[in-house]
Amino acid sequence: MKRAVIEMDIKWLKTFIVAARYENFRKASEELFLTQPAVTKHVKRLEEYLHISLFERSGKNVSLTPAGSRFLSSAIKILKKYEDEMEEFEGWKQGYNRKLTIAVAPQIAVSILPLFLRIFMEQHPNIEVMINVVRSFEIGKEISLGKADIGLSRMKPIQTDLSCERIHRDPVILVAPNLEEKKQHKTNLNEENVLQQFRLLTDNHPAYWDTLLSEIKKYYPKIRTIPVTQMEITKRFIETGLGVSYLPLSVVQEELRHRRMVEIKPDKIVPPVSFTYVVTKLEIQETGEFITSLKNWMKELK
Repeated sequence: MKRAVIEMDIKWLKTFIVAARYENFRKASEELFLTQPAVTKHVKRLEEYLHISLFERSGKNVSLTPAGSRFLSSAIKILKKYEDEMEEFEGWKQGYNRKLTIAVAPQIAVSILPLFLRIFMEQHPNIEVMINVVRSFEIGKEISLGKADIGLSRMKPIQTDLSCERIHRDPVILVAPNLEEKKQHKTNLNEENVLQQFRLLTDNHPAYWDTLLSEIKKYYPKIRTIPVTQMEITKRFIETGLGVSYLPLSVVQEELRHRRMVEIKPDKIVPPVSFTYVVTKLEIQETGEFITSLKNWMKELK
């Protein structure tokens, strides 16, 4: 019985926080998948528990009272503490004694991270690893807000309160569909021909496309482009013959090995370099095992 009361209290807090955000019980009910009477009931129970009104009611309109505004920050902290403790307890039940949350750019998540992560988790079975895939320019914010312990990014963060270290240098190459595998007409696969024959798929990397595209247009002013912001989609487009692109070598190694794509050697265009950065805010002893292991593994790739 006691446990049911605790769970109900948490439900009251969740309902109050959402209702306070909208100052609208109908919108709160839609977000929480509750009936509007259920939202009203939760808020009323919480007010009875606190012995104070949290909302002013005027017909169908509601607004926070001074007490409601004051209690909102407390409710958010209580709910977060509850969720964090429950998450930590669930991890303990699974045999973990630490949790490491990694914010990783999509390009890294599908290329170098999986193999390393398997090795790291085998060596550190007591560490629970959580992966958040976010865009590179958002990783610094994730670390600053405490939503992640470590960031793996393709670009340096703009936040000045973070530690950022370059750990990997990845050559960027021009790749095209394998026309022979598709039994299409043969062509001389050089830089000029593929950039004139195919559309150039751009915007799939956060760091180098503005400068690179400007350089390409100096030599090939009639180049046709298609912005494709996701690297995995870019690769599928290339494989089906929709275009060509400049991609980090680590991202296309499997496609090159299986001849689904071919590398086009540079002529006039000097390809850029893609870097991997590790970003952290925590003290080194809390993330040191992961960073040290990652840096050592990266050295073996060279």
